[in-house]
Amino acid sequence: MVIDYPPVFINSYLSEKISESLPDYFGGSVKFFPTQPSTIEALTENSPEDSDEPFAVYDRMFRMRRKPFPHIRTEQLLYYFYKTAGGIEPLVQTIQKVQDLLDNGDESASDINAWIKGKASSSPGDPVDGHSTIRFGSGASARDFYLPYFHETKIYQLEEARDIINFGTAKTYAGNKIIIDYDWHKCGPA
Repeated sequence: MVIDYPPVFINSYLSEKISESLPDYFGGSVKFFPTQPSTIEALTENSPEDSDEPFAVYDRMFRMRRKPFPHIRTEQLLYYFYKTAGGIEPLVQTIQKVQDLLDNGDESASDINAWIKGKASSSPGDPVDGHSTIRFGSGASARDFYLPYFHETKIYQLEEARDIINFGTAKTYAGNKIIIDYDWHKCGPA
């Protein structure tokens, strides 16, 4: 089944670009976890070697359509970036890199679109319901997605974001909450 899920492309783009820009802080790619009933400790227990690296938990949020043209959708990604061990510097630089990559409006969207095009095989998948598809991911986790086209991205941080979570416990960890706004549509057949 082909699905609409632009976050997989944004997360993969950020993961690759951040780890390339900050190789001293990441042993591989930046980890992005969907929101689920879990604790930070449970996420880091599965890969303790990565507990010193910043990682993100994200949630996709649909937004009310405010324009009459129904095919361009506006959505948000809510990111919680965490760092559970070591100093806070990698988290600060990771957040800055996210801002650098996604806070340039239509230029950031063009960069993501070019990155997706570079990751796609020489030909997109068979059209489904009049829209282009793409096989994305690797190995057993690869699946078919509608090919997104991003128009604009914006980034902002809420005042409720804070530097240290769980003040009253021995297990403190740094965190930062940011929101990415993006406009996109499904591509037509190539």
